[in-house]
Amino acid sequence: MNTFVANLPTAQDTHDFGAELGRLLRGGDLVVLSGPLGAGKTALTQGIGAGMAVQGRIASPTFVIARVHPPRDPGGVTLVHVDAYRLGSLAEVDDLDLDIAVTDSATVVEWGAGLVEQLAEARLVIDLQRGADSDERTAALTPVGGDWADRLARLPCPGARPGR
Repeated sequence: MNTFVANLPTAQDTHDFGAELGRLLRGGDLVVLSGPLGAGKTALTQGIGAGMAVQGRIASPTFVIARVHPPRDPGGVTLVHVDAYRLGSLAEVDDLDLDIAVTDSATVVEWGAGLVEQLAEARLVIDLQRGADSDERTAALTPVGGDWADRLARLPCPGARPGR
């Protein structure tokens, strides 16, 4: 599995990278975000929402678990933003009925590794890491199935390179 790595020197770069990624998303896509607190998962998702041109302010859904952001334009794709941090089991994920949303929406799940992979055979896994004492972040994007590798090859991002 090839991983695509992007160096994101500032929080704005993280947002902008998310916007470019958001323009590539379509209904049925699952994006799983991981990384420590403060790594930029919500900032990246805010960019994704901007790139998808969805309604509403993208904020961490930690306490509500999931937020739905419909598209601004007819024919656009809905963004479902999930924070799985407080979910402890597959049963709790199943209770959210995310599998229904995944078919028509682009679903981005923070803290979803090990919990949501069964929602889609093809998915994009993004691991965000923050540099020590800086805003610099590194995003490692791993395509799993589908046409993710082809779409990532079209992703414009300065500093991005094929990785491990």
